[in-house]
Amino acid sequence: MTATPRLEEFGTHVRGTGQTVPMASAPQQPAHVADSHEVIRVVGARENNLQGFDVEIPKRRLTVFTGVSGSGKSSLVFGTIANESQRLINETYPTFVQQFMGQLSRPEVDRLENISPAIVVDQERMGANARSTVGTATDVHAMLRLLFSRIGSPHVGSPQAFSFNVPSVSGAGAVTIATGKNKGKRERRSFEITGGMCPECEGLGVMSDVDVDEVVDRSLSLAGGAIRVPGYTADGWMVKGYSESGFFDGHKPIADFTEQELHDFLYREPTKVKISGINMSYEGLIPKITKSMFQKDRDALQPHVRAFVDRAVKFMPCSACGGTRLNDGARSSTIDGISIADAAAMQITDLAAWVAQIGDASVAPLLQGLRQTLDSFVDIGLGYLSLDRASGTLSGGEAQRTKMIRHLGSSLTDMTYVFDEPSTGLHPHDIQRMNDLLLLLRDKGNTVLVVEHKPEVIAIADHVIDLGPGAGRHGGQITYEGDVAGLRASGTITGRHLDHRATLKTSTRTPTGAIEIRGAGLHNLKAVDVDVPLGILTVVTGVAGSGKSSLIHGSIPASGEVIVVDQAPIKGSRRSSPATYTGILDDIRKAFAKENGVKPGLFSANSEGACPACKGLGVIITNLGFTQSVETRCELCEGTGFSDDVLEYTLDGKNIAEVLAMSADEAAAYLGTGPAHTTLSRMIDVGLGYITLGQALNTLSGGERQRLKLAISMAKKGAVYVLDEPTTGLHLADVDNLLALLDRLVDAGNSVIVIEHHQAVMAHADWIIDVGPGAGRDGGTVVFEGTPADLVSQSETLTAQHLARYVGA
Repeated sequence: MTATPRLEEFGTHVRGTGQTVPMASAPQQPAHVADSHEVIRVVGARENNLQGFDVEIPKRRLTVFTGVSGSGKSSLVFGTIANESQRLINETYPTFVQQFMGQLSRPEVDRLENISPAIVVDQERMGANARSTVGTATDVHAMLRLLFSRIGSPHVGSPQAFSFNVPSVSGAGAVTIATGKNKGKRERRSFEITGGMCPECEGLGVMSDVDVDEVVDRSLSLAGGAIRVPGYTADGWMVKGYSESGFFDGHKPIADFTEQELHDFLYREPTKVKISGINMSYEGLIPKITKSMFQKDRDALQPHVRAFVDRAVKFMPCSACGGTRLNDGARSSTIDGISIADAAAMQITDLAAWVAQIGDASVAPLLQGLRQTLDSFVDIGLGYLSLDRASGTLSGGEAQRTKMIRHLGSSLTDMTYVFDEPSTGLHPHDIQRMNDLLLLLRDKGNTVLVVEHKPEVIAIADHVIDLGPGAGRHGGQITYEGDVAGLRASGTITGRHLDHRATLKTSTRTPTGAIEIRGAGLHNLKAVDVDVPLGILTVVTGVAGSGKSSLIHGSIPASGEVIVVDQAPIKGSRRSSPATYTGILDDIRKAFAKENGVKPGLFSANSEGACPACKGLGVIITNLGFTQSVETRCELCEGTGFSDDVLEYTLDGKNIAEVLAMSADEAAAYLGTGPAHTTLSRMIDVGLGYITLGQALNTLSGGERQRLKLAISMAKKGAVYVLDEPTTGLHLADVDNLLALLDRLVDAGNSVIVIEHHQAVMAHADWIIDVGPGAGRDGGTVVFEGTPADLVSQSETLTAQHLARYVGA
């Protein structure tokens, strides 16, 4: 039997030195690493910019992956390890099941050994299902439903009697008798299902009043384009289903419809019709678009669809259930005078306190699990939420922490949990509590992999893997692996900046004016009056949920003079890239056309220059009907998207595909001067020099999207810039560059307002507005206004305490 090496035997290895030194402070844990099966072994990793390295990652430990933005951290952790784990799991399912799960391609790696099932806890929003709430997404609502079904008074039924997603129905049907002398016989029996869904709003909590005149133009016929709903073109299949239904004349103006025809068109219940010889389901237009558009999460809709919904529908709380989603029966049962609707509407800190005082021994195990989960919400800084909060309204950081809570209660062990910057959106006060939960996941016997920049999170690592040394083509190598003490002494970019601290400004700028906010009451704000200075760098801070975003975004909306730069997805097609989004491609195409004496359109993969096989996509899409489509690299153009003829034309020795494969750094040197060079310089200024020009926009992180938006909006002078956590995704070494950029914006005559938790940005501010003192109901007030130096010396807020500790005051 192989002897079990101590954790210290992993040691600290600085790549390129050939030296291994003992770990300085090994955590006191059971010796996990018994043999080769106790590490995840990666051999020949080449995904994206990874340079074919080998690495071993200890299992059942907490490993943090560090490195500058674009160094390859996500390519290793998400693109290689997590992707292969999920691909292998998918392949264990029957083929017909795999067809509905999509195809995951094998990552570019020679060999992966000893990987366990991976659960990715990322910052993606939790979906657009209007029925999903914080309570349903974490199973807390399921525990509440069970609790009320057991000890609620009066007793109204099983747990489903408290579910707003289960309707109450009754009826009769044929059943097969399973036991007894009549076994195998079929007989008709009645049934009744008691659910908790409000029958008026169908469990949505809101009612919609549709303005029919925004949906249809009554002066036109269906064939003439009467339907004004996005996607319903006059000659399209959707409209054909109505105009050829036989219920009315598709060429008659809607205004001339009889009462019955209008009802059939707008409100008819689902029925079968035959269109062009094909049997189809017909449903009135209003209920059809209600399901497909009006009942979806508004923020998840495409902008043009969202604009239509805003025009056509007015939403209001359901008068029958008061917005609780539940029917009378579900709301009538109470525990100590509290209904399940009351409990779901409570701030979670209050709900945890209420559950703690319930002492019924008959449900003791259930109460224990419920209390632990609610305490986890509070511990991770989400105590200000309520269980009835729609999950689609959570920010990326809130969504990630909510998913973390869901997994904390799982009975699964020996899993691999993968986190993407879990400190995003967290005040320094909240990070330690989040760290405790990461360690709890590890101590349950799981492998925890964390991509992170914050020193506070790096500090708790059992093992650190630092990638670099640079970004893009200049990265993709492992520059260090070992413990945190070794990283600090390693001399890598991360190691050198681990203890770097910004200093408080010795002098601050003088404001040129102010935006006066009076009586702000959005969400948890308590009639806030505050002046936001102009002409300087103002940082708005406070714990998560204190009301920072409500104060700024709710009071200073985007306008001609106010440029809001957030992390929301950039809308565009699959063909969109940084080159198209910034307008750089137009200048590049013109330069190629001038050099070669041809039309600019020839250098567009969306136009004349497109590869004839893939139509400029670079991939061949195979539509498998009822399954997800499969994409394969186009062999004709080798993924460039351009025809061979176009690639014959060059500019300074490079063809158009080679230019689009350049990073912003490389393209800036290649182009030298001109408008495109100016835009590229701004991309480099905001820390995006490693992004390639032809990279798909949907592959950018939230922080990268925000910095790209900032790069193209920097040309304006005399504007007010509002930035929401611009340090997201930035390496410690890049934060100083961001601060210099913010200074340049202000010095150019702009005003900059930054919502931020990073202490380096706070220390660099001219003025700080601290919102708090706590979160949710315990926040919503301005607890400090002044300079960073005054905050440290005069204030006792949580922000002041952490900033003072950061600067060593």
